[in-house]
Amino acid sequence: MKTNIETLKERYNNMLPFLTEKQKRIYVGNEASLLGFGGVSKVSRHTGVSRRVISEGIKEFKNPDKFTFDKIRKEGGGRKSTLEKDKTIIGDLERLIEPDTRGYPESPLRWTCKSLRNLAEALKAMNHKTSHRMVGKLLHDLKYSLQTNRKTQEGGTHPDRNAQFEYINETVKKFHANKQPVISIDAKKKENVGEYKNNGKEWHRKGTPEKVKVYDFVDKELGKICPYGVYDMVENAAWVCVGVDHDTASFAVESIRRWWNTMGKEIYPTAKELLITADGGGSNSSRSKLWKKEIQNFANETCLKIKVCHFPHGTSKWNKIEHRLFLYISQNWRGKPLVSHEVIVNLIASTKTSKGLKVKCQLDENKYPKGIKVSDEELSAVNIFRDSFHGEWNYSIEPVNAKS
Repeated sequence: MKTNIETLKERYNNMLPFLTEKQKRIYVGNEASLLGFGGVSKVSRHTGVSRRVISEGIKEFKNPDKFTFDKIRKEGGGRKSTLEKDKTIIGDLERLIEPDTRGYPESPLRWTCKSLRNLAEALKAMNHKTSHRMVGKLLHDLKYSLQTNRKTQEGGTHPDRNAQFEYINETVKKFHANKQPVISIDAKKKENVGEYKNNGKEWHRKGTPEKVKVYDFVDKELGKICPYGVYDMVENAAWVCVGVDHDTASFAVESIRRWWNTMGKEIYPTAKELLITADGGGSNSSRSKLWKKEIQNFANETCLKIKVCHFPHGTSKWNKIEHRLFLYISQNWRGKPLVSHEVIVNLIASTKTSKGLKVKCQLDENKYPKGIKVSDEELSAVNIFRDSFHGEWNYSIEPVNAKS
């Protein structure tokens, strides 16, 4: 059962269309009075009505004989909201937070480690009239919240971790400014194909849930699938290859190749460079020799200079593709058994968001054997240029015909 606080916003929104300004003030004043100590703050936080207005409503509610109720302010009266007066504050606030945004890939909730007062001061320096209370309300509307520490870190913390995040952010900005493509890549977790339980719920007639297998033993005929995603940060569009074999560097680069041939080169016909942001491990590992060899092959085919920036180990959840693509794929197929390759491809391809995300998907039935060795001689043929800042994470691979 919902508590009084949990239903407060719902009750207020239901009543709001039927209330005049005075009635609204008295209504929220009554709600605050019923909540007792701290009621004004709670009502303000859940309704967006200022503390001053709520306090006035309490006075009017408790002393009806001292106030006249025949006058109601004309429509559109009163002070305009910050968002009405300042159209750019939301964009500037998100740009302040973006380099330090955290978030689980399976939840749309995001949160910031910057304090309200620091954010408010930064916005004031950008000529916005605001306060820490207003910043808190804006962040709440944008689905940010304060979080306590939780033991979820995947690995050790590198001393230059934050510096690498900032380096990637600045590199992305430069590519955007030069109108060059920027993609975020990663492999989603493998899934069993067949009548297996898939987490989440969807609507069915009462008492008729879809029946699936009790145990998750892999079906020898259908096997598993590995979706590999390529997310275009500029266009908010994605390509997903659904692999049926091993998740190797060859599979990863083939997914990028298919994105470029199917979507990328049409969107960016004059592109000369491509920026790839990737995790530090897995099939696109910063240490993988095969990854670098395959990227060299791709660069030779496309005549593109390929810039790669890896996230430090243990920070995969910071990769854009996690919360801008994989999150929504998981939401779209929740509660649906992934009974066949066709169903999986169609579910991924039908993933959309209110912000216009577009996804194309294709089944990749090629074989990608594990254990392929790359000799030192083959690695020396890779036309690689390492950045001065952590060259093991940040490097460029140019077509061989561009080597000087």
